[in-house]
Amino acid sequence: MTVTTSVVRARWRDIDRIVDLITDTLSPTPLGAWLVPDEPGRSGALAAVARIWTEHALLFGDAFLLQDGTAATVWFHRYRPIPAPAGYDERLGAACGAHRDRFLRLGRTLAARRPAEAHNHLAFLAVPGPDWRKRAAAVLAGSQRWMDTLGLPTYVEALTTADRDLHQRNGYSSGEAFPLPGGGIAHPMWRLSPFWAGRMSGNTVARWAARHSPVRVRNDRLSGYAHR
Repeated sequence: MTVTTSVVRARWRDIDRIVDLITDTLSPTPLGAWLVPDEPGRSGALAAVARIWTEHALLFGDAFLLQDGTAATVWFHRYRPIPAPAGYDERLGAACGAHRDRFLRLGRTLAARRPAEAHNHLAFLAVPGPDWRKRAAAVLAGSQRWMDTLGLPTYVEALTTADRDLHQRNGYSSGEAFPLPGGGIAHPMWRLSPFWAGRMSGNTVARWAARHSPVRVRNDRLSGYAHR
């Protein structure tokens, strides 16, 4: 099937650009500050972790860039178990040092809520800058068209109300929000592919656990981080 969109499918040579976009998106946020409280070392640590997962996504998923290179999405194909990146413990320790446990805590929290059904997982929506909305809508819509052709639902943890609203405008339904370590909340969101042949009817939400009450969240930017 031929898909025409505003995005291009990323290749290995695009990893540096994607890592820069993820880092520039995450660094100014409260989540970025919690993951790496050391401000001088924050961007370097976040970039090193983002590189681990972007490389892994090109082996077990897909990544897309707007044609002008100003926004990116990173996806994992979760129709089967995905192994951890090779040498992950050592690489994570080298990337973020004393902050390693914070990344692991975030990862465990998000993984515990991930749907059991086969799906494609939007791990990163990387759109830095104050004028992010138009570019975010374009890169999400373009990459979502690619994902739809694979015939599986898609899932994302929207970490701000702005991201939640963006995904709702693109056909996602929300599950019950849950708190994140360090503050803030995640909004689990689910979207059926037009080609979905499963037994769920309508654009329903996956059967994840729903146990927590809402927590106030800052309206800042990021829609995913290294959480496996």
